[in-house]
Amino acid sequence: MAYSIGEVAKITGLPVSTLRYYDRNGLIPSLERSQGGTRTFTDQEIETIRVIECLKSTGMQLKDIKQFMAWCSEGDSTIDKRLAMFQNRLQEVEEQMRDLQHVKDIVRFKCWYYQTANEEGTTERVDHAPLSDIPEEYRQAAAYLRNQN
Repeated sequence: MAYSIGEVAKITGLPVSTLRYYDRNGLIPSLERSQGGTRTFTDQEIETIRVIECLKSTGMQLKDIKQFMAWCSEGDSTIDKRLAMFQNRLQEVEEQMRDLQHVKDIVRFKCWYYQTANEEGTTERVDHAPLSDIPEEYRQAAAYLRNQN
């Protein structure tokens, strides 16, 4: 099936300007144009765009994504390079998830902290509570914030 750039923008949630940017910068190498010069997208290009967005969300720079797309265009001789790149991305994502889990733990602790302080009308008791008085699921974050870990 063929899609216009506007349809692809709706499908992917990306602005038309971003799709044009990707095309101009060689990130969608298989993209074809009609005789009138209009970009014509297929399901394959939509998949490519989704992979680009996925890689971007891992923190990968566009120049490196462009290199990946070049490897794809080169064919099977670059499978090992592409595999290594995705393995590296997986490690990066796992590290990001650990970091975000730590952030989430702190935010959850602060939610408990302010919920408790709100119920008591003051932060005084919570501020001075020993770690043993803090619910176990929040202790590690509290210890970290108190620099006691």
